[in-house]
Amino acid sequence: MSRFAEPVFIAAGLRTPFGRGGGALAAYDAVSLSVPVVQAMAAKAEPDLLVWGTVIPNLGWSNIARETWLDAKLNPTVPAFSVVLACSTSMTATFAAAGMLGAGTDLTMVGGSEVMSRPSIALTADASKRLTDLFAQDATAALAALQSLTPRDYALPTKGWANRITGRTMGDHMEETAKAWRISREAQDNWALKSHQRAVAGWERGFFDDLVISLPELARDANPRADTSAERLAALKPAFDRDSGKGTLTAGNSSPITDGAAGCWVATEAGVARLPRGTPFARLIDYEVSAVDFHTEGLLMAPSYSIPRLLARHQLSFSDIALWEIHEAFAAQVLANVAAITDQEWVRGTAGVPAAMGDFDWDRVNPNGGSVAIGHPFGATGARDLSQAVKELWAMPAGSRGIVSVCADGGQGTVALLERP
Repeated sequence: MSRFAEPVFIAAGLRTPFGRGGGALAAYDAVSLSVPVVQAMAAKAEPDLLVWGTVIPNLGWSNIARETWLDAKLNPTVPAFSVVLACSTSMTATFAAAGMLGAGTDLTMVGGSEVMSRPSIALTADASKRLTDLFAQDATAALAALQSLTPRDYALPTKGWANRITGRTMGDHMEETAKAWRISREAQDNWALKSHQRAVAGWERGFFDDLVISLPELARDANPRADTSAERLAALKPAFDRDSGKGTLTAGNSSPITDGAAGCWVATEAGVARLPRGTPFARLIDYEVSAVDFHTEGLLMAPSYSIPRLLARHQLSFSDIALWEIHEAFAAQVLANVAAITDQEWVRGTAGVPAAMGDFDWDRVNPNGGSVAIGHPFGATGARDLSQAVKELWAMPAGSRGIVSVCADGGQGTVALLERP
């Protein structure tokens, strides 16, 4: 049984190559990096609606979706609006679009982008108030005050986009979760190595060729490393807990600072018919958006609540899922969430799901690599995950099911259940 009265489908879209922070794509901003993706997708079919998002704020716009669409010089009568839910932004966009299908809206383009290399530099609220009050009274004095601003007056992303409430980075929080779930450094490095190996192999055999557009500055993902190894990963020092001697998260087993944009399609059956023949698509059966109290639970552990609830709602076990596409904010985050959902006592007592889920098959997880290797431009990750999952499911028998899971800052997460038609 589907959540939707009429079938809803997600079709594979396009994305830019994902660039390293400070690298080939650093001269773009979130709008200009979105434009080539939107143009390339619109060349395949004009949507009835655009839903797009970015996470890092920019004072130059408030609705990145509309700005992107107009900068792409596409049909101005197509409406566009923006969403944001941290790392789940473009996945949330798919859920929003799915709920708006019907009454002439059959094909929607969804996605997002992030240029993490060039975050906007803003003033703190106090500094901004001082200056705006001065400008209202004496512009000359205000201009003079600008010259006397100190580093404390600026809101700089020096803490790696830390959680606003705790003031701590995602990595700081994930170190706590890794310790709580006894996720070893070796297990994290092993998963990171698999992510790189699978992403590199995916590129080599052409899996990404029809999912990634080439840009003048970059033709393929810059982050996957063919030359990495268990020894190289093991040699890296902890990146967050550097003092206790127990830190396990490193630059090698964490997703890197990344620039990129990605999109996918959300459509009715009539909308899918407007896409080029052979476009991979899957039915969106159901989804869940969850949240936890990150003062008592891990900041990135919300998917461990969503997944068992979603499966139980459809009377499914782990063996019924042919594909798991799990966003790798950190290797430890994937390992901890799977550790939770495979702990029957935890699932029953904490997630509130009494059903046993069976054995979990790690070979079905991220067969073409994940965010640790490919990269994690916040606003683009959900659409990248969904397009990748849809194409992977497309190669499987009809009826094959997939779970796509994305964790998000604020103790939130989004999970989708897909099925190969």
